[in-house]
Amino acid sequence: MRILFLTHSFNSLTQRLFVELRARGHEVSVELDIADSVSEEAVALYRPDLIVAPFLKRAVPASIWERHVCLIVHPGIVGDRGPAALDWAILNREPEWGVTVLQANAEMDAGDIWASAEFPMRAAKKSSLYRNEVTGAALSAVLEAVDRFARGDKPTPLADMGEVKGRLRPPCRQEDRRIDWALDDTASVLAKMHSGDGFPGALDNLFGTPCYLYDAHAASETLPGQPGEVVARRDGAVLRRTRDGAVWIGHARRVQEEGDIDKPLKLPIETCFPAQWAALPDLPVAFERADDEWGEIRYRESGKVGYLSFDFYNGAMSTGQCERLRDAVKTAKARPTRVLVLLGGEDFFSNGIHLNCIEAAAHRPEESAADESWRNINAMDDLALEILTATNQLTIAALRGNAGAGGAFLALAADVVWAHEGVLLNPHYKNMGNLYGSEYWTYLLPKRMGTHAREVMTNRLPVSAPEAVRIGLIDAAFCPDAAAFLDEVQARAAALASAPDYTDRLAAKRAQRQRDEAQKPLQAYRDEELARMRRNFYGFDPSYHVARYHFVHKMPHAWTPRHLAIHRDLPAASRGS
Repeated sequence: MRILFLTHSFNSLTQRLFVELRARGHEVSVELDIADSVSEEAVALYRPDLIVAPFLKRAVPASIWERHVCLIVHPGIVGDRGPAALDWAILNREPEWGVTVLQANAEMDAGDIWASAEFPMRAAKKSSLYRNEVTGAALSAVLEAVDRFARGDKPTPLADMGEVKGRLRPPCRQEDRRIDWALDDTASVLAKMHSGDGFPGALDNLFGTPCYLYDAHAASETLPGQPGEVVARRDGAVLRRTRDGAVWIGHARRVQEEGDIDKPLKLPIETCFPAQWAALPDLPVAFERADDEWGEIRYRESGKVGYLSFDFYNGAMSTGQCERLRDAVKTAKARPTRVLVLLGGEDFFSNGIHLNCIEAAAHRPEESAADESWRNINAMDDLALEILTATNQLTIAALRGNAGAGGAFLALAADVVWAHEGVLLNPHYKNMGNLYGSEYWTYLLPKRMGTHAREVMTNRLPVSAPEAVRIGLIDAAFCPDAAAFLDEVQARAAALASAPDYTDRLAAKRAQRQRDEAQKPLQAYRDEELARMRRNFYGFDPSYHVARYHFVHKMPHAWTPRHLAIHRDLPAASRGS
């Protein structure tokens, strides 16, 4: 079928549905929800068989839903209505939640039901639940709804669904998630912060400054102090006492003050409040430690296999984080293991350089976004080089979450790359103002894909893990979700470490690296890439700086990129009838 997506943005859920529907033979075009007239024009141009709205912040215009079947993807159980479904589910600590696909009509979220799927809730950030459980349930429900529509089925009115648990819920206000540090226990503090994670955050005060808080983690440490008191720092975050324990808080965004031209950015606490953060006592954490001791980087060993995880918020990696991870890789390489598995984070493997931290540098005296971009990409390259030169172990990049831009190429620095079947890769830089990219991609990508490497770099669309295997970008995709994937990774890594041909494989790796170095040194690839990157950062073309500014400040879209809106390039003869 010909399917049109109407969506607020091309977010992770929309991307997952996009690649999965295309893999099933459907033609999918995307129109960003900019204005009713623009959406109406897209429908007129494309003449879709079906419209899907994966992620909207306002109602579909009647001029569209009255003439076309339009499926709304609502992140709530059957009967749930309102703009903050997942926020309330987290605040109310629902044991189960779900996704409902319903038909757009005159009443928001009240249309007839095409499909639904439920899942058990985790105590986790809203953004993490959305990328994992919500996306998985949405995929299941949308595929069912599309199949039902193709068969000519009709949706079920809500009144005919029997007893439903969902109900109309009001918007979730800051008052609903306001933290009372003297009275709230740790679980309540986490639920309130988790409910606003991603957007809009939990409004509070930090160091006497009004700000929105994000990125909360339960703490195993309990230091002396009053509830609400900030008592220590670690990995760019702060430890804050609760009534019965403490939480680590990783990010904050200052409240916009009168006269501010730009909205304040969401930043690591270390960057948002540098002086106050530096004045706190540092509470270091062991490289190998218990699972309940929070820290961005963690290492463990099982037999002859070492596992290095790096769980950076939203997958973004600042200069300092790249440097810390480089040192961690160096330490892991010195261990007497045979295999080193790079696990990334639970939600993202990596998304490359930290655009928010780079943008913040533009607003500090005697610093610039260009200089911080340069430092950040060099730190990323140092990290990639540390992985590339791991000649005493075989290395595996195991993608539990999505990877984008430089993060996708960081994974390719490992000898073997695995992902679970739900992972998306965006192995390109061009959407960020035609950024050229580094991380040794000009060495790594042709080694895997030969002459097809250019196709990957010019493509601006997401690639599913199974498709990435098919085109040779990664080596294997297995298991439907991250939990099953991690179990299988451990089994495969252990088998690799004990394989009879392990010594031969390691020797072949060393020999190949020596041959490649003799033919063209890694430094030459890096120099050539960085020469192009320098022009992106310091040259006359401001495209990268403009694109970064728009990205970090969440500027409204003025148009839908043509690589998504294929309906705008279709000749009249090929449009639907």
